This record gives sequence, C-alpha cells and structure tokens, in this order.
Amino acid sequence: MDIKQFIEDLKGVNPKTPGTWPLPVKIFAFIIMFLAVVGAGAFFDWQDQWDELSGKREEEVKLKDVYMSKKKEAVNLDLIKKQLIETQQSFGALLKQLPTKSEMASLLTDINQAGLGRGLNFELFKPQAEKRNKELAEQPITIKVTGAYDDLGKFASDISMMPRIVNLANISIAPNSQGGLTMDATAITYRYLDESELSRKGAPGARK
Repeated sequence: MDIKQFIEDLKGVNPKTPGTWPLPVKIFAFIIMFLAVVGAGAFFDWQDQWDELSGKREEEVKLKDVYMSKKKEAVNLDLIKKQLIETQQSFGALLKQLPTKSEMASLLTDINQAGLGRGLNFELFKPQAEKRNKELAEQPITIKVTGAYDDLGKFASDISMMPRIVNLANISIAPNSQGGLTMDATAITYRYLDESELSRKGAPGARK
C-alpha cells in the first residue's frame, strides 16, 4: 500500500458520503469501528469480569501469605513440642535425683558415712525442720566435722557426687585446738512431696 496515496485519499474523503470513499479508506474505517466496538464491549461487558479476576488475584496473594504464616507457625509448633519433650525429660531426670520421703533416712546415713569414710569426726549432725515450698520440701542438716584439710575437701566432693541432690551451704572452716580444722556447714537436700502431702488440707504446697 502506498502510504502517501492513502493519506491523500484520507484527506479527501467526505464523511457524509462514505459510499464514495476509496477502498483502502473504507477498510481502514471498518478496522477503526471494529476496534471501537470491541473496546466498548470490553469496557462495558467485560469490566465486571476483570474486576472479579483482580479480586481473585488479590485473594490468592492473601491466601499465600496466610499459608506461609501458618506454615511458619507449624514449624515453630514442632520445635516447641520438641523443646517441651526435652524439658519434661530433663525434669524427670532431675526429679529422680530428689529422694522420696522413705529415702530420706538412708540419704542422711549416706551423708554421715561419707564423712566417716574420709576419716572425719562428726561433732554435730542435726537435721532441721523441713521447709516446704509448693511441691518441694527442703531438708537442711546442720553439720560440724573435724579433720584434715584434704579430707574435708574430699568429703565436700563426695557430697556433690551423690546420686541424690545435696548442696553444702554456709561453709565455714577454722583451725581447732587439736591441730586440725573444723568445718561448719549446712547440707541441704530436697524431696518431692507425695500425693498425700500435696492433697492434705492446709499443708503447704497442697494442690487446689
């Protein structure tokens, strides 16, 4: 098609007499009208569909965000469950290191034997009243032993290595008149209150 000739034909057309237009101009006019009709149809007839499609796309994006958020929560939940299981296992292991009420007597004997086994002389070994706090009972024992420095140190090490939890507190060591050392200390152990003690009305640590 000769573009210059088409432009000249386009300039010379009379809008009132389309029947006299040259063929290229008629074809061009037909294309313009077709595109206008299609455009109008798209605007008026398809607008709702376009709006709905846009809404669906926005909803898809939101759902993806929600999915990713829930996925992260699920991953964190698995991690929390794993940590909870580990904590429960650790707590169970620690709980086994607490003597029961029936084991307290034998534990006191073990502490006494640990000192005697190191050649120490007990001048005082006096269990004090229990102190209950929630679900635990604290049993302090006032001790006073005499012996050599190394033996006192080994005795303290033996106490820390016992299978049951026993702590030495308020330790004081001083020379004595026999040429050795005297250690004053408080041995503290703990026990878990049994169900009867927890349920006893008015007992400290009783469950409500």
